[in-house]
Amino acid sequence: MWQCPKCKREFKNTNQSHYCTKAESISDYISQQAEEVQPIMQKVYETVQKMAPECIEKISYNMPTFWQGKSLIQFAAHKNHLGFYPGEEAVNFFADKLSQEGYKFSKGCIQFLWNEPMPYDLISEITAHRVAR
Repeated sequence: MWQCPKCKREFKNTNQSHYCTKAESISDYISQQAEEVQPIMQKVYETVQKMAPECIEKISYNMPTFWQGKSLIQFAAHKNHLGFYPGEEAVNFFADKLSQEGYKFSKGCIQFLWNEPMPYDLISEITAHRVAR
C-alpha cells in the first residue's frame, strides 16, 4: 500500500493519481495542479470563459465546470493530458476535425496532451459551438 504524504489516504498503486482536497472554485482547482500545467490550465479557463461569459462557473465531479442550464464544458488535469469534456454531441460534431488533427477522443471527451501545443483556437471553437446549442 502507498500512502499520499499530503492527505494520508492509502492506495494500492504507488503515486496513485488522486485529489487530496476538493477545490472550491476553478482558480482553486488550477492552483492544486502541477506547477508546469497551471499556466496552460489558466489559459484554457480564460479561453472558455471568454466564449461562455454568461455561464455559471462551478466545480462538479471535482472538475472545473461551465454551466448553462446543464454542463456546457468541463475540463480536468490528468497525468499526461488535459481532459476536455464538451459532451457527446460536440465531440461528434467535431470528430472529423479532431481525427485530422490526431487528437484522441471518445464519447464526450477529448484528450489534449501536455507535451503538445494546446489548441486554444479549437477549444474556443468547441466552446462557441456548445454555447450556440
